[in-house]
Amino acid sequence: MTVMDVRLVAIDIDGTLIDSHGRIPEANITAVTAALDAGVQVVLVTGRSFPFARRVVEALPATVTLIASNGAIERTLDGHTVARRLLSRETARQVLEHTREFRDTTALLFDREAEGHVVAECMDWEHPHRRGYWEGRRHWIGQVSPLEDALTEDPIQVMFNGGVETMREIHASLAGLGPMAVCRTEYERRDFALVDVTDPTANKGYALAARAATLGIAPAQVMAIGDNLNDLEMLEFAGVPVIMGNAVDALGGRGWHQTATHDDAGVAQAIWRFALNGAFGR
Repeated sequence: MTVMDVRLVAIDIDGTLIDSHGRIPEANITAVTAALDAGVQVVLVTGRSFPFARRVVEALPATVTLIASNGAIERTLDGHTVARRLLSRETARQVLEHTREFRDTTALLFDREAEGHVVAECMDWEHPHRRGYWEGRRHWIGQVSPLEDALTEDPIQVMFNGGVETMREIHASLAGLGPMAVCRTEYERRDFALVDVTDPTANKGYALAARAATLGIAPAQVMAIGDNLNDLEMLEFAGVPVIMGNAVDALGGRGWHQTATHDDAGVAQAIWRFALNGAFGR
């Protein structure tokens, strides 16, 4: 087995850390804890917003750091802010104007832990792929028409969700529009996808690079684990990129390491194999 000097592990949440039932397998908790005990830094890097991510990772040690909204917000689990990379209101207005015909798929996300964290104009919350989100988060969601009127402060992001082909159309239409980062997350089997528009410095790769630099850790000493297109930049940054057994096809064929699926605790397998060099578990 090749011994790797991994000092920082970056882990995506959905499709990676948590299983298909939305729970963290016990093996993953054990492996993350062992890594921290061995002096390895652990950061969760997710497309979820901070309050919605924190509630699913509370079983992990409090020393874990959370990079949320694809790199826009970085906080400790107790809420201490490490970094904020907000999208300018002017750019958000430009995006809303450019995508006006898709307004029923559009929302704004703000750095608020209260109603108005998410603001939409005419989102259909009865859509099968949105209903669960609405039922679990309705007290955080506001409605403003027109949506531009909600831009009283810089948002975290403009976000879109809907069918895969529609989201691909939106993603392509935003290319070259202005100073922004645009990432896409796809679940083809469910015909559901998301497009997130953030500040140019707010993607998973940039945020992970900044975190590693702050800690004095070289890219070669970083392991990243992910499963979807919004993980691409952080996987490209990491010296030890690992894709899940359930990763989208677009991440394959790059010569990256592969681990087990999220339902088979692939994160734990990767941590034991590459960060802890097989010394403490399987």
